Amino acid sequence: MPLFRNSAGCAMGSLVCATIFSGCSSTSNQTKVSLREPRPQAAPVESRVRDALNGRPVRPASLKSPEISPVNHEDLVDTLCPAVSDSDDPFAGQMELPLSQLVSEVQERNPSLRAALAAWGTAAERHPQVVALDDPMFQSMFAPASFSSSTIQSSYIVGVGQKLPWFGKRALRGQVAEWNTVAASLDYREVQLRLAEAARLAFYDYYSVSRLVELNDSGLESVNAFRETAKSKFEANQVSQQDMLQADVELAKLEQRQVEIEQMLQVATARINTLLHRQPQLPLPPPPQQLEQPERLPSVDELRERAVEQRPDLSAMAARLQSEQSALALTYKDYYPDFEFMGKYDTFWTDTAQRGQVAMNLNIPLYQNRRNAAVREATFRVNKMQAEYDQQVDLIRNEVQSGYAKLRASRRTVGLYTKKVLPAAQDNVAAATSGYTAGTVDFLRLIQAQRESLELQEKYQQAVVEYNRNRAELDRVVGAAPET
Repeated sequence: MPLFRNSAGCAMGSLVCATIFSGCSSTSNQTKVSLREPRPQAAPVESRVRDALNGRPVRPASLKSPEISPVNHEDLVDTLCPAVSDSDDPFAGQMELPLSQLVSEVQERNPSLRAALAAWGTAAERHPQVVALDDPMFQSMFAPASFSSSTIQSSYIVGVGQKLPWFGKRALRGQVAEWNTVAASLDYREVQLRLAEAARLAFYDYYSVSRLVELNDSGLESVNAFRETAKSKFEANQVSQQDMLQADVELAKLEQRQVEIEQMLQVATARINTLLHRQPQLPLPPPPQQLEQPERLPSVDELRERAVEQRPDLSAMAARLQSEQSALALTYKDYYPDFEFMGKYDTFWTDTAQRGQVAMNLNIPLYQNRRNAAVREATFRVNKMQAEYDQQVDLIRNEVQSGYAKLRASRRTVGLYTKKVLPAAQDNVAAATSGYTAGTVDFLRLIQAQRESLELQEKYQQAVVEYNRNRAELDRVVGAAPET
């Protein structure tokens, strides 16, 4: 530990420090990183790899990311995910299961959102740790024999030392932690969006199965009516017994279908209850009788732009890219020394004026290969994150294009069923019923018409559900909150 006790020592120490600082400055100025100013477009990846392996300076890749700001997680801690019990029914007293409330309840109760909030809180607590100074060090040394000697004065040393990093290191560590906190907050938003999508998809499955129950019951009622008609005509010797037997076969098929639908209903109910963090067998209110009809869609170009601007997972990648950029700037700070300032009182010195002392320690950053490798490693991490960010942008645009195409196709399908298919099927059943009553149509054609009508109604409900499912998926792909 160098101790500056006189002017000559101070001069020598100053000369050593000046020499070290000049050497560090000349090394670190090879490449400077600006966190706020735009950087030039990076060279191709192959060229950057060759430069790094040959020991030449490597420039970081250009950073293109949306504007994102830190947010506070503590405001949500007291309100998110309250403790719930199986007896807690969020839909008690309601005649129908409302979609908007279901989405809100899932986002409030699902444990995955609590986990995302905990990860956010964990990241937020890194900042005060990384920007804090090291604890000061207390130093002491004693000469035990001097305390019992009558001829020698009691001798001891007490002192305090404090390490200080080079200017800007703590701020850059804080930036790394802050950007990671921003990324964690955006991960939280991504979980919210995916929970909203999962709740909507589960709701549409629940709605679809409920409509299948009604359609199957309607089919049973119609075939029973046909059987009564066939029975009357058989008793009047107008038809053979085969018509009644055919009706019995059709009724057996519908009853077997009813068993399958009941199983599907239990699965759909369990899925919603699981999202709500409830026991899977608990009952739910029935869904509404109708879903929203297709509306006018925005242009796909507008949706692609909105997705790139507001997708939380993409913004989280941008925040992590900013964090890596700050980490790269921090590696350049390692070319500068860190300091340790000390003050102590040394009674080993007989001259009272020499007992009070101050000192400064600093590391000498001589081994440049290690620091150069650290810079290249950090640069490659930035380039990797930049490439992944650009790839994610391309994937998001493709997802929007595909989701939009599926939504338009399902919308046209619903329109075809509404305007053409279902009216024709209903007219076919009505004509077959009248013809069978008049004796111009056999019972097999009547059953076939009824069966086709029932199948087409099921396909229509499936088309409506598929449209709403595609809309929910597109909302998540665009990064928009559901409009329910």
